[in-house]
Amino acid sequence: MPDFLLGLQPVTVGAEPAEAVSPDFWVRVATRAEAVGVDLLLLADSWVPGPGPRPDAVAVACRVAPSTRRIGLVPTVTTTHTEPFHTNKAIATLDLVSAGRAGWQVAVSTGPVEAAAFGRRPPAPPGRLWGEAADTVTVVRKLWDSWEDDAVVRDVATGRYVDRDRLHHVDHVGPEFSVKGPSITPRSPQGQPPVVVSLAADDPTDPAPLDAVLPVAAEHADLVRVPAGEGAPALAARVRAAAADRGRPAPLLLLDVGDLGDGPGAAVTGAAADGWDGIVLVAGPAGPDDLLDRLAATGARPAGTAGPRTLRERLGLPRPVSRYATDPTPSVEGEDR
Repeated sequence: MPDFLLGLQPVTVGAEPAEAVSPDFWVRVATRAEAVGVDLLLLADSWVPGPGPRPDAVAVACRVAPSTRRIGLVPTVTTTHTEPFHTNKAIATLDLVSAGRAGWQVAVSTGPVEAAAFGRRPPAPPGRLWGEAADTVTVVRKLWDSWEDDAVVRDVATGRYVDRDRLHHVDHVGPEFSVKGPSITPRSPQGQPPVVVSLAADDPTDPAPLDAVLPVAAEHADLVRVPAGEGAPALAARVRAAAADRGRPAPLLLLDVGDLGDGPGAAVTGAAADGWDGIVLVAGPAGPDDLLDRLAATGARPAGTAGPRTLRERLGLPRPVSRYATDPTPSVEGEDR
């Protein structure tokens, strides 16, 4: 079990439009968050048109990766209207450029406006979309494994870059799509970047019914975000029970704290005492700078508390062996962890 985790979800509410898409804004937020001991920078994304510009979360994470050294970078990638093969490539690339600090928060898009913008299909009910999301996570994990760790040989003498016998077709066939593989991106430092599922939609216009989301969280997530409130402990218990029913270890449970009440220090102390694995501080209308100022002032978390190189190490998750490895040595319980 890792030490208590601290996540931050910044917002651009109140920021000038030019600032919201400025690399300097995001680099400043990421480096400041890292300096005050934040473990996870969760970058929201959505197909819903907002009041201002919304940069692509994966692109933002790739931009700030060279300016940070320790903090985990977890962009949201919506599975609706998105090809699983592209999601695999985007997160694997982020893991490579960040030297093993990438994660992926799964989300769906239920609205008619987004569906019309893509023009590929009409809106679908949440149950179908979260079923598609589960299928997407399954095939993306297969694609991440489709290159064995030693597939790249770089043999100058023979002009051979890769051992083709160590690349594998995933041959995934699901109800919504089929993917042959292999990936075109080598296996990344973590092998399997951690997957995050939130039980509360980031966008209030895109509600996520619990009965549709919870099975995906229990089956596929390494971390689950639970909205704060009176029902949070019971919801956490439901996630643990559902994971156990599927023969999986319980995912790490993070409490989403939108209203800081007495401040970041009290939020961290209270959640740790109640048995949560960590919290996610969701920046309010004043923006991430105000929250980071208060976090630094309270000393709620000393900077640099985490020594591990990769995000999986920080989360206490072993690096899994590729499921296609010719001589696999199981290192985790369950296929997807």
